[in-house]
Amino acid sequence: MNPTDPAPRVLVVEDEEPLARLVATYLERDRFDVQATGDGANALSLTLEWDPDVVVLDLGLPGVDGVEVCRRVRTFSDCYIIMLTARAEEVDKLIGLSVGADDYLTKPFSPRELVARVHVLLRRPRRGPSEGVAQNTTTSFGPLTIDVAAREVHLDGAPVELTRTEFDVLAALAARPRMVFSRQRLIEEVWGPGWVGDEHLVDVHVGHVRRKLGDDPADPAFIRTVRGVGYRMGPGR
Repeated sequence: MNPTDPAPRVLVVEDEEPLARLVATYLERDRFDVQATGDGANALSLTLEWDPDVVVLDLGLPGVDGVEVCRRVRTFSDCYIIMLTARAEEVDKLIGLSVGADDYLTKPFSPRELVARVHVLLRRPRRGPSEGVAQNTTTSFGPLTIDVAAREVHLDGAPVELTRTEFDVLAALAARPRMVFSRQRLIEEVWGPGWVGDEHLVDVHVGHVRRKLGDDPADPAFIRTVRGVGYRMGPGR
């Protein structure tokens, strides 16, 4: 983080007050501008008014839970979202990510790891898939057009709304359409080499992109699954 740059804003949404204070303290030590709340409705208001760069969001909030907060945030913000969950079941992770979360941590977790994840997410706008297509920022696959410089996707001329992470996954695949990307390679391209966690995060984001493109995994027009290896751009046949 450049000392001359404005401090990135992180909103901590956690109803366990001691944990929220601990997380906020670690983030502030790393020169982040931090606000915290334990209420989902208030989190939505703060996200709208304060415009944080990252939201650390507990899944199990009382009232408006984390999944619903995430879903609503995604209607007006492309901030990065790290979901926190006390339940390790895969379904909780998948539900959280399917509504637009970029990453997740299962409790108990190390505050240092959380801070590291925040740093990894914030490094992404300064690197990533756009570097691989610097000479040709617009790529087309039939009716699908990906403009990396403008960070825009159009299908049959109509805009497709993707989150930052969804766009970066699609742009990485589009940059090398004949290359098969393993999960690990996509993580390195999109999340960066410093990321650690469950590689199935990639499957969730690919699935979300497919749904938004109306791409049937059984007969794909855009993103092909290469069994036992990973994903690449191109039709299934």
